[in-house]
Formats: sequence, structure tokens, C-alpha cells
Amino acid sequence: MEEESVTTSLVVRDSNGSQPMRRRLPDERKAIVHHFSVGGHEGYLIVGLYEDGQPGEIFIRMAKAGSTVAGLTDSFGIAVSLALQFHVPLEALCCKFSHTRFEPSGWSTVKEIGYAKSLMDYIFRWLALRFLPAMSPAKTGAGTSDLAAAPAFPSLESAGDGDAPACKECGTIMTRNGARYRCGNCGWTSA
Repeated sequence: MEEESVTTSLVVRDSNGSQPMRRRLPDERKAIVHHFSVGGHEGYLIVGLYEDGQPGEIFIRMAKAGSTVAGLTDSFGIAVSLALQFHVPLEALCCKFSHTRFEPSGWSTVKEIGYAKSLMDYIFRWLALRFLPAMSPAKTGAGTSDLAAAPAFPSLESAGDGDAPACKECGTIMTRNGARYRCGNCGWTSA
């Protein structure tokens, strides 16, 4: 008795009843390879580009192949690539994933980013710096860049005092607490 192959097709339709179209990248394409280090975790971000120079796919390769972090970042890169190819704006992804907080976190080697609160925070703040149109860097928690300034989206740092120092533990801008400063993220207080 032969087994019958059953395939299911999930078709998602928008409010107009039309099926979203996937914009695939050409077989040969340009790419940017960016080395990063966040809290001692090193890796490479490979960004495949459409003909117009906009990102259409990302690959995240961590130095520790086979680790849980490497597996999760690899799968996450596939999900982001599909989102980009189905016309989810890069700005929306950057707004959603910038400033997410989880380990590993730490200081990055990119001065415009400084302290990265997670690998996702670093990746999407770097993508914003590299690919999104110039807007106010003060609203992104990033400085200026030779590549491109980041877009305006909410930043947890903007909740702090403008003249307050950065927290020595986590890098978040602190708020005044009497004669001292207190970090609203980790609770560290200045002497």
C-alpha cells in the first residue's frame, strides 16, 4: 500500500483579499559582511542586498557554532529575511527589536551604538544606522555615523536626564536622585 503524500498550503490574504507577494533576491547579489562583538560574543552579520541597495535578507553567524545562541540567531535571521521579502519595512523591524534587553549584552566596538542591551539590540541599531534615512540620532540612543544616521524611534535612554551620566553597569542614561544619579534599568546609584 502506497502512502499518500499530503501537502497543506497556508494562504494568507490581506484585507483586500489578495495574497502578499514575496520579493525574492536575484541569484547573484551584493552583500555587506559586518563583524561584531557584544559582551564577548563575536559573530558576523551578512546582509544580502536588492539591486536598489536595500536589505532583503540577513544571516547571523556566531563564532560558537552549534551553541544555543548560534541556533537561535540563525533561525531569527531567516524569520527577518522572510519579513523583509514580504515587504515588512526595515524601520518597523528596527523599532521593534532595538533596545530589547537580554543576555548576552555588553559594550560593542561601534561608537555610535556603545552599550548593546542584547544581540538583537545591536543588530537592529546597526541596521538602522546603515540603511535608514538620516533622522535625529538623539531619539535612537545612537550617535552620528559616516554611513547613515538612524531613524527616530523610541529610546529608553531618552527617559533619563539630558545632562546625566551613563550608568557604569549597563550604559543606560541615569536620572537624578537627590544629589546622586540612579539607573532606572539596573538600579545602580552614583556615589
